[in-house]
Amino acid sequence: MKKKALSLVLALVLALSMAAGGNNASSGTDNNQDTSETSSQTVDSSQASETQSEESGAEEETAEESDLAYVQDKGTLVVGITYFDPMDYKEEGSDEWIGFDADMAKAFAESLGVDVEFIEITWDYKVEELDSKSIDAVWNGMTLTDEVKSAMATSTPYCTNYQVLVYPGDKAADFEGLTTLEGLNIAVESGSAGEDAAVALNAATVPVQSQANALMEVSAGTADAAVIDVLMAAAMTGEGTSYEGLSYSLNLNEAQGLESEEYGVGFRKGSDLVEAFNECWAEKSADGTVEEVAATYGLQDAVILE
Repeated sequence: MKKKALSLVLALVLALSMAAGGNNASSGTDNNQDTSETSSQTVDSSQASETQSEESGAEEETAEESDLAYVQDKGTLVVGITYFDPMDYKEEGSDEWIGFDADMAKAFAESLGVDVEFIEITWDYKVEELDSKSIDAVWNGMTLTDEVKSAMATSTPYCTNYQVLVYPGDKAADFEGLTTLEGLNIAVESGSAGEDAAVALNAATVPVQSQANALMEVSAGTADAAVIDVLMAAAMTGEGTSYEGLSYSLNLNEAQGLESEEYGVGFRKGSDLVEAFNECWAEKSADGTVEEVAATYGLQDAVILE
């Protein structure tokens, strides 16, 4: 009887022990599953967060890289210029910048839905002004040299030009027909195509801040002559101009065996404003605006319409 009772007790203990072991195993499995699911959810959440962060970063980077969006967000196109009649200048007693480039810059800004602001710059530092975002464009009868095109994003050419020699009218006989500028002190705008031409023809150069300043040097007698763009020479020298006592001649591009130059607008490298400008220029050429503005400033023969 005692043996039978003992057997029953042992059987009961064994059954309880097996039941407890089964529950623990099940609990361990459940715990492992819970841990795995939690870990998976954490990874998924982290990946989603990273994806959202990357997408947000990409959107911000795109916005930062878009010059067009940058200009439209601030509401102003800032144009770097120098005093250059007939491209960018002011009439006496007026604070408004006018000229072929100035008027077309206003039209371009309007097409972007923004205002335009003109800032006079030191021509030699035009690239630095662009890269620092002090200005958004260089639009000032800028010759498209290899150096310019390597430092900026440039528009399609919009005007033709060549370099000429400007000198005192009463000394014209001393300058006409020259094939070299050796022995002469020539005023030039620092960093300009005119400076390149003067150096190529062996001149001793007198670098100044602008082409207008180069004319002042000749007028004051502190330079023998100046090398500037023919478009400025035609507008600012001779009878009825600011420098009646000065004359010009000699196509210095021809003297070097070079073709005529072309003007373009400069923007920051990679700027999407280039495409916006080219589209605007094509539209303004097609509707007659470019030709009309060019005629206002006597540039109808120099402007490029196609």
